[in-house]
Amino acid sequence: MKRGRLPGWSRVAIATLPVVAASILGQLATYPNLASWYAGLAKPWFNPPNWVFAPVWTILYVLMACSVWRILKLGRRHGERRTGLLLFFTQLALNALWSWLFFGFHSPFAGLLNILPQWLLIMGTTICFRKIDLVAAICLVPLAVWVAFASVLNFEIWRLNL
Repeated sequence: MKRGRLPGWSRVAIATLPVVAASILGQLATYPNLASWYAGLAKPWFNPPNWVFAPVWTILYVLMACSVWRILKLGRRHGERRTGLLLFFTQLALNALWSWLFFGFHSPFAGLLNILPQWLLIMGTTICFRKIDLVAAICLVPLAVWVAFASVLNFEIWRLNL
């Protein structure tokens, strides 16, 4: 093992376990509230059917794990690495928190307060990762696009249910 580099298995664990944990934490808040609360909300015409969200988020979580794994495997020689990883894991925490704010607390407004800084952190992460590894940055582009869409959807759900 080179100095300053993690063993391969630990890079995989650091890249995947937090992403899996964020997914599970989000699901714990989301699924119990779909039929009991979310179904009764007014939604905009562009709201996707519920079945779309699970496959989209599965793909996004896989891409997030791949992205951070690529950054971790490069070692500590890149100046932007620490900043990029801090931004990545902060946006991941906000990602899990959003489900609790929106679904768990039944608050589209609280979700909206979370999702806007979350999107900014995703953009910052993508910019940092781009300076280190183009593929890692590209892996986050679908997340940025989806969260931008989700921000508009979140806003409209909040507005329609005032």
